[in-house]
Amino acid sequence: MPSQFDPPSGTRDFLAAEVDRREHVLSVIRSVFTRYGFEPLQTPAFERLDVLLGKYGDENDRLVFKILRRGEHEASGEADLALRYDMTVPLARVAAAYGSQLPVPYKRYAIGPVWRADRPGRDRYREFIQCDLDTLGSASLLADAEALCAQHDALAELRLPEFRIQLNSRHVLAGLLEAFGVPADLGARVLISLDKLDKLTPPEVVAELVDERGLNAGIAGELVATLTAPDAADRLRVALKQTDTGTAGLDEVDTVLGLVAGQIPADRIAFTPRMVRGISYYTGPIWEVVAPGVASAIGSGGRYDHLIAVLGGPDVPGTGSSVGVERILPLLPDAGASGRARLEVAVTVLSLDLAVQAFGFAGSARAAGLRSSVYLGSSGKLARQLKWASDSGARWCLIYGEREHQAGVVTVRDMTSGEQTEVTVDELGGYLAGLPGAHA
Repeated sequence: MPSQFDPPSGTRDFLAAEVDRREHVLSVIRSVFTRYGFEPLQTPAFERLDVLLGKYGDENDRLVFKILRRGEHEASGEADLALRYDMTVPLARVAAAYGSQLPVPYKRYAIGPVWRADRPGRDRYREFIQCDLDTLGSASLLADAEALCAQHDALAELRLPEFRIQLNSRHVLAGLLEAFGVPADLGARVLISLDKLDKLTPPEVVAELVDERGLNAGIAGELVATLTAPDAADRLRVALKQTDTGTAGLDEVDTVLGLVAGQIPADRIAFTPRMVRGISYYTGPIWEVVAPGVASAIGSGGRYDHLIAVLGGPDVPGTGSSVGVERILPLLPDAGASGRARLEVAVTVLSLDLAVQAFGFAGSARAAGLRSSVYLGSSGKLARQLKWASDSGARWCLIYGEREHQAGVVTVRDMTSGEQTEVTVDELGGYLAGLPGAHA
């Protein structure tokens, strides 16, 4: 049973060490995205409800966190706002609102929290960070390839030990349904069931297709058997050649694979016809990044050429990728740790009479670019304060007692080696500026 002090289900508290790990990971991702020429964008944490609903498909629309109307309307139980579900729809709204002010193509990245009214579970949270990059205004598959490569490079630079990119196309999926004779009115719901092939057994998916989606049992069995066969990609290529849509989808996939071949190792990306991105706004190439031991994708992306028009803006093509930080962190060799200690310079306060000088020494260390603090406890014992310095991870400790005061010096203790150096008070600022990690 949760304690009254636990955060809400599906959310977490992060203490300093974990915050540092997360900030390290985010800084690496931000650096990679910037190298590809993407610029930052920030949008509000909540949006109008009508902006979000109808963009994700019926099942995902139910996961939008709604905000009840306020004031005199609160008793109605109606909602007019919602926490953002992802970064893509807010981007589309911005493009529709500021289109004439944005460069063409517009390449942006966004990093921040999103919210899903989902059932919490392993690797599944109600509040989590998304790292998105998108390109608007380019119909070229070069944009898709660039989004894929930026996503791959971010994961590679984080030294993620093992991951694979599953590449498909909405045109492939449409051609698949056509080739196997799936009625058009059942297509969207059939794809939702096929998307569960990584979570359910083939017989369970067939049963869902027949019992819940109303698909013919023969078609359902043949479709699932083909998608789960060891040579599924080869079988699907043959089947897709029967339709113009399927052929166009294969051409998209092969073009993207050719474009990224020089930057993404061949064993890290493959055509995966059974992969279905459930979000309904995708229109072309789609992909997911998977890793051993993680039930859900650790990254994803795809082309969405008409989303902005749906929002009332111009019909601008778009494509993009998203990196799932929450699922990546546990996979990293060092959990993305930066090795950053709380302090670099700890300053003792051995008596109240010396507190003013000690406080000034800490300020000098900070002026040199070093993280520093004075001892804030009540004990004047040096041993207690040296233990505090050690527990804080400080590399150096400035000791200033009555002896140092009389001699006009400060004792600088190297907390790693134990060696001590006396520095005059007047020369302390220059000495600190010469320490590793400081700036002059």
